[in-house]
Amino acid sequence: MCGITGWVSFDRDLTTEAAALDAMTETMACRGPDDRGTWSEGPAALGHRRLAIIDLPGGRQPMSVPTPEGTVAMVYSGEAYNFTELRRELTDRGHRFTTDSDTEVVLHGYLEWGDAVAERLNGMYAFAVWDGRHDKLVMIRDRMGIKPFYYYRTPDGVLFGSEPKAILANPLARARVTLDGLRELFVMIKTPGHAVWDGMAEVEPGTVVTVDRSGLSTRVYWRLETRPHTDDRDTTIATVRSLLDDIVRRQLVSDVPRCTLLSGGLDSSAMTALAARQLAVHGEKVRSFAVDFAGQTDNFVADELRGTPDTPFVHDVARLAATEHQDIVLDSDALSDPAVRERVIRARDLPSGLGDMDSSLLLLFRAIREKSTVALSGESADEVFGGYLQFFDEEARRADTFPWLATMNRHFGEDADVVRDDIAKALDLEGYVADGYRSAVAGIDRLDGESDFEYRMRRMSHLHLTRFVRMLLDRKDRMSMAVGLEVRVPFCDHRLVEYVYNTPWALKSFDGREKSLLREATADVLPKSVYDRVKSPYPSTQDPGYARALQNQVKELLARPSHPVFDLLDRDRVRAASERDTPVSTQAARRGLERTLDLAGWLDLYSPELVLG
Repeated sequence: MCGITGWVSFDRDLTTEAAALDAMTETMACRGPDDRGTWSEGPAALGHRRLAIIDLPGGRQPMSVPTPEGTVAMVYSGEAYNFTELRRELTDRGHRFTTDSDTEVVLHGYLEWGDAVAERLNGMYAFAVWDGRHDKLVMIRDRMGIKPFYYYRTPDGVLFGSEPKAILANPLARARVTLDGLRELFVMIKTPGHAVWDGMAEVEPGTVVTVDRSGLSTRVYWRLETRPHTDDRDTTIATVRSLLDDIVRRQLVSDVPRCTLLSGGLDSSAMTALAARQLAVHGEKVRSFAVDFAGQTDNFVADELRGTPDTPFVHDVARLAATEHQDIVLDSDALSDPAVRERVIRARDLPSGLGDMDSSLLLLFRAIREKSTVALSGESADEVFGGYLQFFDEEARRADTFPWLATMNRHFGEDADVVRDDIAKALDLEGYVADGYRSAVAGIDRLDGESDFEYRMRRMSHLHLTRFVRMLLDRKDRMSMAVGLEVRVPFCDHRLVEYVYNTPWALKSFDGREKSLLREATADVLPKSVYDRVKSPYPSTQDPGYARALQNQVKELLARPSHPVFDLLDRDRVRAASERDTPVSTQAARRGLERTLDLAGWLDLYSPELVLG
């Protein structure tokens, strides 16, 4: 797991641009604390920061292979979980390897199959190959978008990086945000390819982007496709379990300490229990970690989103699976610390407005990193198996919009509540969301004979797997890599995603509950308490001290009337939010405060040029 960056400029010799390449590479230091490397030749320059996971001494990058027609060089971020099988196949084809790393396997895979190597990979990856034989740059991203990848076109080439900060470190890139970028900030719809920063774009998941002297071209090598599902219930459950066993086995491979993230929900509990069973065969124990908030278990107050605290369920799983478990307990001072917020914003390059849910994740990962380098997460199971409240909410099912928006505003409040009226009018978020929704559902195929209800549920699943999950995967990657922790996501294995996506909703919810297939496929390894537990979202602190700290920080901001955040937000509405007498310990009431502080912090740290006309 690493950070990659680079620059292709067909009109200059980039061997003279070492300073700019170094600056771009160093922005990725958190992603790769173990090593750094750069490479340049003619119009191409590559930079790499390494987090060593497999073949610690042998996986240095950039990695290159000389050929009679020119050098082929690569920078790679991620893991190819099937690299052992690919290595054997390539060896049979005459390739010779000097390391045990998956990076070298992927590079030789490119030499053998060109960009079609992407179709052969099972894993999470973002990598760039400079092919000196044809003077072209090839950028490839994994199918689900687990690893981030951005690029920025220049008059004579392209800049690229794992994160926008790497690109913005180059003097050719402008830190500019237009109204269209602000729209992406204020609504949770994750437009494919959109990067918020003007002129910047994402390499979309499942896509190859090629840059040569004639320009830029794209090729989609994977998309979520509609196919008939003919397996009965028992066969479907057995297939899900077989896939999960294989996926977890592959993703436990590591040359450094590994662990699991355990929330006490069905997803992370199943994944942890499967990992524990597999490692027990080799006489090993799983190390597990969970986040908790000081005093929350004893003083928990149920609401419509969270009916139970996580910790008792976490401990049930840890006992049954015999893990080496540790709770990471956070207090409100840590969660509201402006320095932590700053680290979150720097990690994400954007103001998320998620407040303690982001800061707690960063602090959890930081604590885990002291003992482990790789963690397995239950992320994405809700999207794959249908676990969210909106899947069972009739209003969300029938709404002609992104289903999570139909329920989210009821629970968390409107992001636009504190936005100035003139800015809100210019943004026209309602129109932006409507356009985005029409585009998102346009390409979802319907099976012959599929009922209206089943097709509507298929659309909901598709939207979650191609839009919503990408927001969560980006959050997970940024928070973990900010502290040099690799987080793997077994439920994003494309084989599982394809299979379950095409399972009819009647099978996904055959017992009338969320994630029925996952629950039954892993019932034998789960404690009864978790098997029976109702879905609970990622936890959030209920300590009123956290909300009071936010109010005080917003009041300090209000004392700076010339702050650029008030070019976007209405000072009177922000003040009203900071003086609210209602219980601001709830997320809905905190939303405007967290959004205000995140926006202000982002403007302070990045000083973006805002184009509001």
